[in-house]
Amino acid sequence: MAQNVNKLELSEENVSGLPKRSGTRLLRLAAKYFIATVCSAAVGSALSLIIIATLSNTKLGQRDFVVYWATGQLLAHHSNPYDATAILKIEHSVGFPSDRSAMLMRNPPWALPLVYPLGFLGPQMASLIWSLLLIASLVYSVYLLWDLHGRTRSNRYLLGATFGPALFCLMNAQVAPFALLGLVLFLRLHRTRPFAAGAALWFCALKPHLFLPFGVVLLAWIVMNRSYKLATGAATAIGVSCWIAWLLDAHAWSHYAQMVRSSRFKSDIIPCTSYLLRSWINPKAMWIEFLPAAVSCVWALFYFWRRRQEWDWTKQGSLLLLVSILAAPYCWLFDQTLAIPALMEGIYRTRSREILAILAFTSALVEVALMCNIWRPAAIYLWTYWTAPTWLIWYLIAYGSSNELWRERYFRAKNRLKSLSPHQMEIDSAQRFND
Repeated sequence: MAQNVNKLELSEENVSGLPKRSGTRLLRLAAKYFIATVCSAAVGSALSLIIIATLSNTKLGQRDFVVYWATGQLLAHHSNPYDATAILKIEHSVGFPSDRSAMLMRNPPWALPLVYPLGFLGPQMASLIWSLLLIASLVYSVYLLWDLHGRTRSNRYLLGATFGPALFCLMNAQVAPFALLGLVLFLRLHRTRPFAAGAALWFCALKPHLFLPFGVVLLAWIVMNRSYKLATGAATAIGVSCWIAWLLDAHAWSHYAQMVRSSRFKSDIIPCTSYLLRSWINPKAMWIEFLPAAVSCVWALFYFWRRRQEWDWTKQGSLLLLVSILAAPYCWLFDQTLAIPALMEGIYRTRSREILAILAFTSALVEVALMCNIWRPAAIYLWTYWTAPTWLIWYLIAYGSSNELWRERYFRAKNRLKSLSPHQMEIDSAQRFND
């Protein structure tokens, strides 16, 4: 692993065997400072908004956190946690917009133990603790990924820690960082501590619709490798959480099913590929939103089967994860926080600062959309349909740029073109034609 990481830090000079030119050096330096500037600005603006939203009484009701706190309040009083009328009354008490319908927690009932403690806290204290837990989950996940890739001295991990959708997720206090932590723990522990790795997947089960192709391959991998300890860990964690949810609300599943039937899924405008597909073909046919996920599951099995002998969840699993996010039945911008492990795989693979600068720039565009959201509500959703496909395309480019043969040919051709005058290039072309 250390050898691979050291290779990632090699320069173009080492790959091509030719000296670097001052123009290339200046371009790399500009890319480096651009990345540092974008990361610093993103962290500064995000932390400022998080602090304001957490400590201000008037802003508490404008974050998605309010739904988790309201659900915890109902659980603490042994009430139906999916009661829209009761939820809306609690949400209005902390400044939730009066012109909006109730925001309900759509996570499965096994997520109820996660929000139950919030029912014993006031809104400000609960918001502060919740935000700190989310930030800690994101930072620790990035740290584990940095450690997983050999603890390189470069600061490339900052691109993961300042990823635009992740910062947006922290501002809204959504649970995606918890799912990210579970995913990273699985990647870290699945070889050495399979039971713990399986238990960590409980966090991923908070948003199961984002892991459909990933989960199909995981089941196939468990059967092929007979990793039943991992399956036992996952089943135990979900089983215990379901038991606790039953103790909190004996009718949790029936209440959840009733909420799903009466919810307005069809009318929600979701900035994802599946929603666009349904809008183009037939807006009333909900099954169309599940079509990309079904096709992706079939593709995922073929993808896994061809690589089953050398399967590596950190490497091959990265592409699988990005496809799962892209093809999810519904996926909000903050859910794309789960792309961080795959993007960091690409970050540590590529040697091109230009490619890293592209990721920093596209991530910054999410921040720009967030600022525009202040003047035009819902801009962050309407202007970011492009994000999920962009992360997949960027990863493929970064992965391709790490190919040794491709890089050697590319840089040799690039440096040769720079060293030839126009007249010499004509002579060289004529000689090749005559040969």
